[in-house]
Amino acid sequence: MDHGNYGHSRPKEKQTNSNYDVPEAVEVLGRYDAEFAKILTKDALKFVADLQREFRSHIKYALECRKEAKRRYNEGALPGFDPATRCIREGEWICAPVPSAVSDRKVEITGPVERKMIINALNSGAKVFMADFEDALSPNWENLMRGQVNLKDAVVGTITFQDKGRNKVYKLNDEIAKLFVRPRGWHLPEAHILIDGEPATGCLVDFGLYFYHNHSTFRRTQGGGFGPFFYLPKMEHSREAKIWNKVFEKAENVVGIERGSIRATVLIETLPAVFQMDEILYELRDHSVGLNCGRWDYIFSYVKIFNGHPDRLLPDRVQVGMTQHFMKSYSDLLIRTCHRRGVHAMGGMAAQIPIKDDPAANEAALELVTKDKLREVKAGHDGTWAAHPGLVPSCMEIFTKNMGNSPNQIATMKRDDAAKLTEEDLLQIPRGVRTMEGLRLNTRVGIQYVAAWLTGSGSVPLHNLMEDAATAEISRVQNWQWLKYGVELDGDGLGVKVSKELFGRVVEEEMVRIENEVGKDKFKKGKYKEACKIFTRQCTSPTLDDFLTLDAYNYIVIVHPVEVSKL
Repeated sequence: MDHGNYGHSRPKEKQTNSNYDVPEAVEVLGRYDAEFAKILTKDALKFVADLQREFRSHIKYALECRKEAKRRYNEGALPGFDPATRCIREGEWICAPVPSAVSDRKVEITGPVERKMIINALNSGAKVFMADFEDALSPNWENLMRGQVNLKDAVVGTITFQDKGRNKVYKLNDEIAKLFVRPRGWHLPEAHILIDGEPATGCLVDFGLYFYHNHSTFRRTQGGGFGPFFYLPKMEHSREAKIWNKVFEKAENVVGIERGSIRATVLIETLPAVFQMDEILYELRDHSVGLNCGRWDYIFSYVKIFNGHPDRLLPDRVQVGMTQHFMKSYSDLLIRTCHRRGVHAMGGMAAQIPIKDDPAANEAALELVTKDKLREVKAGHDGTWAAHPGLVPSCMEIFTKNMGNSPNQIATMKRDDAAKLTEEDLLQIPRGVRTMEGLRLNTRVGIQYVAAWLTGSGSVPLHNLMEDAATAEISRVQNWQWLKYGVELDGDGLGVKVSKELFGRVVEEEMVRIENEVGKDKFKKGKYKEACKIFTRQCTSPTLDDFLTLDAYNYIVIVHPVEVSKL
């Protein structure tokens, strides 16, 4: 993708009143705001620019390696364990001890870096709040910079939010969750900040600004001498973990804190990464606090990796749960790997949200969550994820009941039985059927999510589930694969084959349904038509794009010209 060409129809903006004070060869093209200027200080931008200059060639190489791996998979190769790193997998090393500040992570809540969300999540009773710059956030300039302002206020403890509509002021309780921050993945650029004439790497902007402003206060008030704490997304290989480790070491050196202060949990949410778990932990061993089953992205990755394999088509996405053999195997191996290396094995997301106007449906949803969390804790997971504060008490009850007073299961659930899991176990094709309703749901969710993303929301409640970029990606790649191979919808007795004509009809019908559901006014104001074009184009393109959000990002970049007098 050409990182220098953003904005298909970039809005023209009036001249800004002022410019940011920037170091040499750094340009800030996002809107000027006095609050943002407290984040985008000259020193903080220099810190980000230094990271970019030192690591950009490593990042580019890692992304090239992804392309090469993709070419191999498309030609028929399968992911697997690397014979060259067998000694790491079989060695008896362990990671640095888990800091006591985060030894108990029974329930973690996740959500975007919005002000009210941050307060509610920190107050939710969860042990950890993962504040998200990634899949739950639409990365427009306002969201990213406002998010940095919000996190700074949260770390200091002064964050408040006035909801005028409800006449209510939100502020932090005395006891709050520990804060983890998830920056964007390696592949996403930050087009509003240029360093030496090229867009900055999104994750280095997110990490760098947050770390620079908050490391000292966080270590004193929340981390017990450790921190800040992070979640790292979308990795495919341990070489990417190695880059993060070097970023952490450089950051620690620059501000003069001990090596191993920063701690991170890596999401295992790509199929290649499941064969690299030991290696990823090994590269981050001074900075690791575990791995997490990022299961929605993992399903997306399975389809993406095998997009050239017509023998590996998935059933409807609702049928691909953790009881499918390849998903259970992935979870079991993750638990064994983490506990063998002395760190947390975190469970997956409960995406359900409370259904206020339908007690029976709400009870059924809660029962699904209970079943899922019981399976996780009994398998040996040390904690789990919830998307909504309403789920935290029931998730906490299940983990506490089964773990007692123990903060985690690292020492007690070794899962040595998972040592015999093979590549075949981890790649087994999921069982199930494909239906017209599955095609419709993919299309409906995909279009609605992209529409929300274009208007600034990256986390959207749809059909009683919290959808983020990962679930929209499953919808997109599954539609693409079904279309490419003209699959038969074998689950509803119709025996219809998926074609462009059928898909076109489904898109039209689902757009009518969306308009009826949201109302004419919202439909007109929301970017549903643009979203429909983007989503349809992605589902029908000759080659599968790596990420939906890379294409959609072009539509949310708004560049503000810098005042000539200040140049």
